[in-house]
Amino acid sequence: MNTKLYVGNLPFSTTALELQGLFAESGSVAAIDLVLDKATGRSRGFAFVTMATPEAAGAAIARLHGHPLDGRKLSVSEARPPAQRPARGRH
Repeated sequence: MNTKLYVGNLPFSTTALELQGLFAESGSVAAIDLVLDKATGRSRGFAFVTMATPEAAGAAIARLHGHPLDGRKLSVSEARPPAQRPARGRH
């Protein structure tokens, strides 16, 4: 069962390939979703990393939360489901 992690406080220069390598040291990575600004195409400073197992996710959190990357300390935690937004319909 996959476990999705939230990774915050990323340097804006971080690439998906760098994240793949960093998280692969803790276990098998199923997916990387580096969030980009739609207007500029630049990183927004956070990503979602899906680990292949809950054990790998736990190891990644323990190992990488607070880990320095290019002068910034990473924030790594289990991702929460998105908040429900009210429907925006026409009147």
